[in-house]
Amino acid sequence: MASSSDSWMKEYNEAVKLADDINGMISERISMPASGPETQRHASAIRRKITILGTRLDGLQSLLSRPTGKPLTEKEMNRRRDLIANLRTKANQMASALNMSNFANKDSLLGPDTKPDAMSRTVGLDNSGLVGLQRQIMREQDEGLEKLEETVVSTKHIALAVNEELDLHTRLIDDLDQHVDVTDSRLRRVQKNLAILNKRTRGGCSCMCMLLAVVGIVILVVVIYLLIKYL
Repeated sequence: MASSSDSWMKEYNEAVKLADDINGMISERISMPASGPETQRHASAIRRKITILGTRLDGLQSLLSRPTGKPLTEKEMNRRRDLIANLRTKANQMASALNMSNFANKDSLLGPDTKPDAMSRTVGLDNSGLVGLQRQIMREQDEGLEKLEETVVSTKHIALAVNEELDLHTRLIDDLDQHVDVTDSRLRRVQKNLAILNKRTRGGCSCMCMLLAVVGIVILVVVIYLLIKYL
């Protein structure tokens, strides 16, 4: 059993504590609303911690492949590999619960894990061969990290482009809302003017009818007068 001063075990215990924190946050998420700003912030915090957990597991795996200090027995190496595998399985399950497919499929970006294969490739090699194999594995890991970096950069550019597109759409919607408000105000003003004009038109027609009626009565009186006078 490793002593308490073992740096690897310290890192592993911190990773276990982080996994427990993540599990607790996922349990809290069940009691939160299905949507909303607070729920989104909580989910983002869980995703960030799961990503950090994955990075720590990779670091533990790397430390295990290049041990420092007192050499470990084969039994202890296997035990630590099992600890990492179990914790990584738990991390993948938590990532799947949040639909973090990129985390679960990280091996598709870096390629399959070369460590078990590297152990089998060390059989029959002398010290010089082991050094050369270690350098080759490090080059392969560097190439995998470069591919991951290219993928991350590409994803970042896509995210920036999507963000710019969203900002543009937001501005267009704001402009459209402003134009709609202006058009609605003008339409109300026109409707008000039409109502006033209609009212005035109705009043004008009434006056005209009264005037025509008066003129008609005067003409009728004149005609009757003339008839009486000359008949």
